[in-house]
Amino acid sequence: MRAALIQMTSGDTPADNIAPACEMVREAAASGAQFILTPEVTNCLSSSRSRQQELLSYEEDDAMLSALRQEAVTARIWLLIGSLGLKTHDPDGRFANRSFLVAPDGSIAARYDKIHMFDVQITETESYRESEGYRPGDRAVVADTPFGTLGLSICYDLRFPHLYRALAHAGAEILTVPAAFSPVTGKAHWETLLRARAIETGCYVLAPAQCGLHPATEGRPRRTHGHSLAIAPWGEVLADGGDGPGITYVDIDREEVARARARVPSITHDRPFAPPT
Repeated sequence: MRAALIQMTSGDTPADNIAPACEMVREAAASGAQFILTPEVTNCLSSSRSRQQELLSYEEDDAMLSALRQEAVTARIWLLIGSLGLKTHDPDGRFANRSFLVAPDGSIAARYDKIHMFDVQITETESYRESEGYRPGDRAVVADTPFGTLGLSICYDLRFPHLYRALAHAGAEILTVPAAFSPVTGKAHWETLLRARAIETGCYVLAPAQCGLHPATEGRPRRTHGHSLAIAPWGEVLADGGDGPGITYVDIDREEVARARARVPSITHDRPFAPPT
C-alpha cells in the first residue's frame, strides 16, 4: 500500500489553505497513493486567539473538512486529515484540535481530539500555551482500514509513550502523528521520538508535518520544523519530507509489523507492577 505524507505551510486564513491542501491530495492520489495524510491544523495555523475565534468554524460548517471529504470520494482514497482547529460548544469557549479519518465514500471513520496540550517555554522569547485556546481530548482512538489498524495521535502526544503503548495493545499497526513541531524541539527531538515510538510498539509511524514560516494576518508569525517522516516498525527512517512544502511517498507492508514484533516481542511482555513509593 502506498501512503503519501503532505507537508504544508498553512496560514491563518482558513479559506486560503483549502486549495493547496486539495491540490496536493489530488497529486498524491494521481501518483498512486491509497492513504494520504495531511498535517496538524491543516485549516488554520495561528497564534492569535481572536483570529481563531473570528475564522474557525464548528465541525458541521468547516469548509476544509467538506472539501477534503469530497476529494476522498473523488479519488477513492483513505484520507487522514491530520487535524483541524474547530469551534466547540464547550462552556469555556475553547477550540478542539481534531483529527479525522475519512473513508473512500467520504464518511468519517474516526475522530480523535488531541489529548496532550503544548504548554511549554521553548526559549526566553518562544512560548506556547495551547490549553488557553484548545481543550484536551480524553479518549484514545484506533480505527480499522483494509491496510491495517491505525492509532491516532497529534504532535505533542508524541512525548507520552504510554499513549502509543495503549494504541498498540488495542491493535494499532500504523501510528499517525500529524504535527506542527517547533524548529527548536524539532531539531532536537522529532526524529528520535518518532523512531522510539516505532521501536517500542513495532508499528509503522507516519508523521506529516507543517513547515516553514507561516503567513500571519494577526499575532506572531510561527515557524515550524517540517521533515515529515515515515518510520518502519524496526525503527528505520523510510522517508523524510525535508524543509519545504511537498509530498513524501512511502510503501507500507503490514507484514513488516509482524516481522518486527516477532524479532523482539516486547509488546507481549508487559507486566503489572507496583508504583515506586
